[in-house]
Amino acid sequence: MESYYAERLSAERLRRCYEIAPPRVQQYLAAEVAHVASRIGPADRVLELGCGYGRVLEQLAPRAGTLIGIDTSGASVQLARKLLGQTPNCCVLQMNAVALGFRDAVFDTVACIQNGISAFKVEPRALMAECLRVTRPGGRVLFSSYAVAFWPHRLEWFRLQSAHGLLGEIDWEATRAGQIVCRDGFRATTVSPDDFRALTAALGVSARLEEVDESSLFCELIV
Repeated sequence: MESYYAERLSAERLRRCYEIAPPRVQQYLAAEVAHVASRIGPADRVLELGCGYGRVLEQLAPRAGTLIGIDTSGASVQLARKLLGQTPNCCVLQMNAVALGFRDAVFDTVACIQNGISAFKVEPRALMAECLRVTRPGGRVLFSSYAVAFWPHRLEWFRLQSAHGLLGEIDWEATRAGQIVCRDGFRATTVSPDDFRALTAALGVSARLEEVDESSLFCELIV
């Protein structure tokens, strides 16, 4: 399960997931990027965790000074470098999100969106702590998960991914609100407002929770 996105759902297969996304999912994806863009300045140094093939980096590039994306999938990193070859302020590296190879306090904004805090299959508190470590004082860390109201649209999108052979067959008996389970071992969960509050309280930081577009739940940490 830990290597699912690195091995099976990466590069062109990951790109295909977004190509087949229904209109309401496309709206959700655009709203997430717009929300992150509203939080960054033209000279900001931005880090995106789980950048995949560079979909978000490309859209944020006109809004930031420097963008660095990391992903555990070598294939996704290679595709991102190819697609972002004409975007001079973007750099993509293969790296683990809980063991970032950066000095302390070097980024203005760190973004881990589209439910990365669940999808990465790492310990969430360790992920948050590492993001806080590399963010400068006065900077911000952005996490997002799914809003409850978005569940039918999310489920339809995953159904389409399964139908196209990008994910395994969905186990409909095990799948319920907030959790999607496939018979090949894939499992997608959700981070609730209470989950975010518990995580940030354990780290001794305050969080601002905001629902965006009735599709995303954003958790913003100010360092």
